[in-house]
Amino acid sequence: MARVLIVEARFYEHLNDMLLAGARGAIEAAGHSHDTVTVPGALEVPGAIALAAETGRYDAFVALGVVIRGETYHFEIVSNESARGIMALTMDGIAIGNGILTTENEAQAIVRADPAQLNKGGGAAEAALAMLALRDRFG
Repeated sequence: MARVLIVEARFYEHLNDMLLAGARGAIEAAGHSHDTVTVPGALEVPGAIALAAETGRYDAFVALGVVIRGETYHFEIVSNESARGIMALTMDGIAIGNGILTTENEAQAIVRADPAQLNKGGGAAEAALAMLALRDRFG
């Protein structure tokens, strides 16, 4: 049984509740255990994963959050840099599923976050577990 850490940027609570439900459901359905930690925003997710990975307590990680385009350039910075940070960690061999949504509006985020619709939280958890299996396969 793998131990998975879900790291969520809890900026939009109602959307994160859906992402979290999807991720937890997928992890539990696969027979694994999970813990959850919350960080202020998407930019803090890679740092939290890096800190947790150093402890050796977790086998895989799920990154969750929502970034909705606003009127400033901040959307691009948060979207790009959180994804870059997560990708850098995966290149170091850390099994991560990226479920940080980057959308134009809340309606798009709802469709993607809702476990009854696109279930991107569940998909991120499944990706983390798939990467863990691949890492184990390659030793």
